[in-house]
Amino acid sequence: MASLINIGMSGLGAAQSGMYTLGNNIANADVESYSRQQNVQKTKGGQQTGQVFIGTGTTLADVRRVYNAYLENQLRTTTSLSSDATSYLNQITPLDTALSSADTGITAALQSFFSAMQDASAKPTEDASRQLLLTSAQTLAKRFNTLSSQLNQQNSNLNSNMASLATQVNNLTKTIADLNEQISKVGAITGQPNDLLDQRDGAVRELTALIGADVVEQKNGNYDIYLKNGQALVLGSTTQTIGVEPSATDPTRMSLILNRGSTKMDITNSTTGGELGGLIRYRKETLDPALNELGRVALVVADAINSQLAQGIDKNGNFGASLFGDINSLKAISERSVPKLGNSTGSGNLDVTIKDTGKLTTNDYQVTFTSATEYTVRRLPDNTEMGSFDLTTTPPPVIDGFTLSLNGGGLAAGDSFKITPTRNAAASIESVLTDPKRLALASPLTATSGAGNKGTGVITQPTLTTELDIYDSAQLSAMQNGLKYSTPVKLVFGDDASSPQSYTMFDAQGNSIGSGTIIPGQENKLQLSVPMRDASGNATGESFSFEMSVSGAPKNGDNYTVSLTGAGSADNRNAQSVIDLQTKSTVDVGDNGKGISFTDAYAKLVSNVGGKAGQAKMDSDATTALHTSALDSRNSLSGVSIDEETGNLIKFQQYYTASSQIIKAAQETFATLINSL
Repeated sequence: MASLINIGMSGLGAAQSGMYTLGNNIANADVESYSRQQNVQKTKGGQQTGQVFIGTGTTLADVRRVYNAYLENQLRTTTSLSSDATSYLNQITPLDTALSSADTGITAALQSFFSAMQDASAKPTEDASRQLLLTSAQTLAKRFNTLSSQLNQQNSNLNSNMASLATQVNNLTKTIADLNEQISKVGAITGQPNDLLDQRDGAVRELTALIGADVVEQKNGNYDIYLKNGQALVLGSTTQTIGVEPSATDPTRMSLILNRGSTKMDITNSTTGGELGGLIRYRKETLDPALNELGRVALVVADAINSQLAQGIDKNGNFGASLFGDINSLKAISERSVPKLGNSTGSGNLDVTIKDTGKLTTNDYQVTFTSATEYTVRRLPDNTEMGSFDLTTTPPPVIDGFTLSLNGGGLAAGDSFKITPTRNAAASIESVLTDPKRLALASPLTATSGAGNKGTGVITQPTLTTELDIYDSAQLSAMQNGLKYSTPVKLVFGDDASSPQSYTMFDAQGNSIGSGTIIPGQENKLQLSVPMRDASGNATGESFSFEMSVSGAPKNGDNYTVSLTGAGSADNRNAQSVIDLQTKSTVDVGDNGKGISFTDAYAKLVSNVGGKAGQAKMDSDATTALHTSALDSRNSLSGVSIDEETGNLIKFQQYYTASSQIIKAAQETFATLINSL
């Protein structure tokens, strides 16, 4: 009967261990990395009795994890993808809102500025409308400043987040390596340590949420963790750490560094997946291009409006002053290049001067010196070769709208610079004009018909075609004096009986300075050049050009006078030319002269970011769905079902009760046997 008691005891033990396992499952039901455990029982060896074997009960063979390596790996992969997409979406959403919002974007501020310009154009002699225009210009500049500040703050946040995430990655890799060591030791002696294996899988899953990684399981049960570029993070019980450092080519951007003992490796461009991958992808694909595009729009707005105002006359009778700051101030040109860390001792910096805002792109550039003066230029990020150049070339070559020159020091072969022509422009644009009378709303030349004209000739108002540089005060002063002392000029028409009809242009002293012909009855565009004189009436050797149209049929002796527009003029033609900039091709102008307006350029920026934000939302939804599906698949196998465990608990309770009855029956039988003796 002792064997019957032993059988009952083995059943009690099996039922009890089953309830232990079930209790552990239920207690860990909410632990994310926990894998459901099951008891594996086997029968004890039978005892031979006569010609048969009688069983001796059961024993606990193992407590196993309900685990599938394929499902776990699928969950790691989708975790990495979902974290990447979510990280990207969380960054681009506020950028999209800032660019497109009427309260923070540029579109509303531009519309307000040009509405104010329209009002000033309608009332060019009124100081109140001019003051409103100055206020609108200040608002526009501040809107650029604020938006640029938001984008730069986002870059600072990215730098901080990258550092924090790198620390978390290092902590997790250390944890995984420690668990590898413990699992290896315990597994070699006492079998599979289920709880340690679950902890390690949980740590790996957390790691893949931070950075894309691949897991390779070794024969001894250790996990080796590799980055997507093949570099190892964990090898058995050893680790390699990652960190962040200012980029060698651009210290304002943090790079992700893999520390490999005595050497370091920049893994920024090869990092994909996880939250870090999403942040780096967002900075490269969206933030930096948006910052460059915003800067390009700011440069074109400032330059185009300033340049057009240079072609006009203000209320004081002087050539126009700049409404916005000089795009090529000493501060601006020095901030457009970033020397590479490790450049030769005493090396200078590069000054980047904008020569043609219409040719600017949204790219950055890498300049590498092959000698003290010779350098090559690559357009980033596609690394397009722009050619080889020399600093000593005069004038310096224009590369995509800008030129380079050395600022102090000397350079050596191997020195390198990152050129950012547009990045800082939105942050530095400012409205500098404070006197509303200095707004040049009038055109510099005005034509009047002779009082005694008898023909049907009609003229258009003249347009000064000599381009003026508003940033060159010497040129403006020379032109101011030249027009002052070289006008008025008079066009006198000859015999109207002949066709073509001749005309002669006379200067203020009555000297003939040019002649030509028109076809009466047609519109004739005249392009005229006038020699300039100084205050003493002496020729300066310079000239200015203008154009006008003559239509109808002037009579013999009819004349038209072209003179410098006076102070306080009600003329608004230059204001209308500024208004026309809304639709004029000023951005991305090709060799054929075709391009887009700066309003369209900003709209394109908003559209591009909005499109990327929409795509990011779809990517996030898709990867979240994949992650949810993978998690459900894993949990359907390895997760704890309270209902199922409760049912099994009842089964083991009954099992325990039945086993105890076996023991009771054995005891009663044994007692009856003893009493009979």
